[in-house]
Amino acid sequence: MENQLKLVAKSYDRHFIEYGNKDAPSYDNLPDYITNDPDYSLYRTELETGSGGSECISIKDYLSPRRNMNFIDLGCCLNLMLKGYDEWPSTYYGVDISKETILLLNEFVNKNSLAIGDLYHGSIHETPYEDNYFDIGACIGVLEYYEKDFVEKVIIEAHRILKPNGKLVLDIPNIKSPTGRIMMLIEEYLGRPEKFSLSPQEFESMLQDYFEIEKTNRTDNESEVMGFGYYLRCKK
Repeated sequence: MENQLKLVAKSYDRHFIEYGNKDAPSYDNLPDYITNDPDYSLYRTELETGSGGSECISIKDYLSPRRNMNFIDLGCCLNLMLKGYDEWPSTYYGVDISKETILLLNEFVNKNSLAIGDLYHGSIHETPYEDNYFDIGACIGVLEYYEKDFVEKVIIEAHRILKPNGKLVLDIPNIKSPTGRIMMLIEEYLGRPEKFSLSPQEFESMLQDYFEIEKTNRTDNESEVMGFGYYLRCKK
């Protein structure tokens, strides 16, 4: 687990040092073995026409952020800068394993004189926050990098820091999807191989003691989409 955390941190640090606040890899420079793959065009189509990602309007609609709420963004990347989270009325807290990510966010906060809660450089499975501190939370595009034991620790940590009936939105990759396979190839090429191996059923079983699933985009045809989103309520 420690080695994987270091790999992910190093990859994102390198990316933001090289590209600044550009939060996506350059798809013009991917190697031929990826761009010539028969499923690559499907991947690009889903990426360009899909509604997933941290900016997905359904995340904000479900969480319903208000001025008196604390919001935790687990694996925050540059969501505060680039995904509209700076416009949410709730108080923002971000956690990320990448030091360069947190540096960029601090620069953005200071430059724009934003009033936020905290930015923490560290792993999302061990945060410095008190029990029952957050009203709402999100963990988007993060769990795909990690194996079962780490994923379970993240779920337990999110449960600890969320209030009773607090809301959490997270997503997982679809390991049976052809477009999900392309995403895994790209992430491995970028130096952060994806280790997630759980089926939706296994993941939902892991959730059951901690969260109630209020909504998900999972369908019976598990090869249809790149990943699955879950809209959860904290059980306490």
